[in-house]
Amino acid sequence: MQDHDVVGIGNAIVDIIGQCDDAFLARHRRTKGSMQLVDAITVAELYDAMGPGIEISGGSAANTMVGVASFGGKAAFIGKTSNDQFGEVFRHDIQAAGVTFTTPAAAGGEPTGRSLILVTPDGQRTMNTMLGVSPQLGSQEVDAGLIRSARILYLEGYLFDRPQAKAAFRQAAEIAAKAGRQVALTLSDPFCVDRHRPEFQEFVRASVDILFANEAEIASLYEASTFEDAARRAQSETKLAALTRSEKGSVILSGGKVVEIAAAPVARVVDTTGAGDLFAAGFLFGVAKGRDIETAGRLGSLAAAEVISHVGARPVANLAELARRQRLLA
Repeated sequence: MQDHDVVGIGNAIVDIIGQCDDAFLARHRRTKGSMQLVDAITVAELYDAMGPGIEISGGSAANTMVGVASFGGKAAFIGKTSNDQFGEVFRHDIQAAGVTFTTPAAAGGEPTGRSLILVTPDGQRTMNTMLGVSPQLGSQEVDAGLIRSARILYLEGYLFDRPQAKAAFRQAAEIAAKAGRQVALTLSDPFCVDRHRPEFQEFVRASVDILFANEAEIASLYEASTFEDAARRAQSETKLAALTRSEKGSVILSGGKVVEIAAAPVARVVDTTGAGDLFAAGFLFGVAKGRDIETAGRLGSLAAAEVISHVGARPVANLAELARRQRLLA
């Protein structure tokens, strides 16, 4: 099997992105900036009420893999879809982006997951996600050969919400570790961390080589009142942590080393959907290619800046070309 730089495992979701104002969120009792799990009825109500939307395959880890591919890396994705229209949309989009995706579609049962992403004028995104079949990912979808083929296995924390997916998650991490590969984890969402804090803490200590989190997620993981306190805990309990801080940039922690990375300039923030996903893409690509952690952090910052400058959670510019212009790639 061909070598890959990164293989990601996560929810296979089709994003439906539309714009709204704060009053729309209030009317529909949505918490601005959050990711809320919703049922099929709520998805239908919001879909009928929102304006025109853009449909594109998404999901946090899937977005990251598309970013890795845009940098010129070899990326693969494992995620569960159904044999339906949205499943076909997901498969087409991710393969067209250059990502290996061979997970068979499920026949019957739950539909392919989708997320209605409501973007307010300040660029904040409020995600309303019906997971559908995606969290039913189990051991049968864990492709051991594909995992062994990659330098880094990247896991999406959202999967901790379902026991079956959580078991697959641990199985994949064990396969990667036995093959001498690195295991990376993104905490995904502070509410998800709240629900599974002890398990996340144990998993980070025992199985994770690279941890990704934003300020709210790392504070939740360690029940810290300040970012500084959370970062100190992360430094003592992780091998390598990349902590993002929106316009404040990011902090990379490696052993006793602390590297601060400035946010890359953006003319106008249009949509913050996918900012963390694309930061992870740049950082993982850098690490997989043997770059130092500062360069990896700058690649992450560059990718995050590109994705927040337009609507949608995936890059529209070629990230490899942008990185060459910044002399981050040869």
